[in-house]
Amino acid sequence: MDIKEESRRFVLYNDEGLEIGEMTWSEAGEKLLIIDHTYVDPAYRGQKLAEKLVLKGVEKARKERKQIIPLCPFAKKEFDEKKEYSDVLRK
Repeated sequence: MDIKEESRRFVLYNDEGLEIGEMTWSEAGEKLLIIDHTYVDPAYRGQKLAEKLVLKGVEKARKERKQIIPLCPFAKKEFDEKKEYSDVLRK
């Protein structure tokens, strides 16, 4: 599995190079990312791949000193459950 950043999204590829998931965001100003969509192909669910996509967004926000608004229901659940993400959560 490989995750690559492409135009306002992180894309998850399987070992054959096929796209099997993504997390997308929009930017609101220079310091805010809005996670609006997370998806993993049903055949690959249950492997914590969506969690890895959200983590990539958190890492990006930390690196770029940005805050995140998790609009996507899955991302919101991740932020609710993982207090270690609170440093990048827009309050």
